[in-house]
Amino acid sequence: MMNKQFQDYPSLPKSYKGLFPFKICTTSFIYPDHYIPNVKMLGPYLDEIELLLFESTGCDALPSRSVIAELGRLAGEFDLSYNVHLPTDISISDLNLDRQRDAVETMVRVIELVQPLCPSALILHVPYIDGSLKDDNVPSWQDRVYKNLEKILSVVENRKIIAIETLEYPLELLEAVLVDLDLAICLDLGHLMVYDHDVKKVFNKYGLKTSVLHLHGVENNRDHTTLNRLSPELTETVLWVLKRFTGVVSMEVFSYENLTSSLKFLEYHWEKS
Repeated sequence: MMNKQFQDYPSLPKSYKGLFPFKICTTSFIYPDHYIPNVKMLGPYLDEIELLLFESTGCDALPSRSVIAELGRLAGEFDLSYNVHLPTDISISDLNLDRQRDAVETMVRVIELVQPLCPSALILHVPYIDGSLKDDNVPSWQDRVYKNLEKILSVVENRKIIAIETLEYPLELLEAVLVDLDLAICLDLGHLMVYDHDVKKVFNKYGLKTSVLHLHGVENNRDHTTLNRLSPELTETVLWVLKRFTGVVSMEVFSYENLTSSLKFLEYHWEKS
């Protein structure tokens, strides 16, 4: 029986567990509540949950160890897995050495915190804040990223658990780093679309190193909206990618309405294709 405090939250209309050749996933912020209520509401219907640990500071920014323990219990109850989005309010590529060090130490602390959950992936943003991509700043940025990733990798057993997410810049800027350190990739299809990258070309090049896809709608240069905002051309592109992928596909939206409409949209077009 559903706990009393959850009665006002609408459930997903059906289960999507095992429906696709990839794991279907969404974020831990679909309902305006904390991690555990979201997982209790979503766990019976999806294969995986993307735990959003965006903020690294503040008394309630990161889940406590008791919350992690309960999330682990719920994973068993619902036959559920997790991936973890590492904090985005800090950056291992920061120009300031103290902030770099703090970012690395925080990432390590978060990785150790979520280790009991055996996450399928640890998603990491590596922002480029050094100015033009055409100047001499790129090599120094790459060097900072490489050295700090090495420090983070010292606390993980499987390097491929770290998945670098595609942002606005071309992934080629980090290709040598990814290959040399043997890391995985999180291809954010919404980011690729909103920044006008060639999605099929990027997937053809990096699909084999990709463990997670982030999927969300794009409209008027805005992303993280419902999939039904995609144009017919972008819908065809998304389906082309999904037909060639068997990892984790996370509907990276942040409301019940955007999630349910995205799932219906995906199921409808999947069955038609």
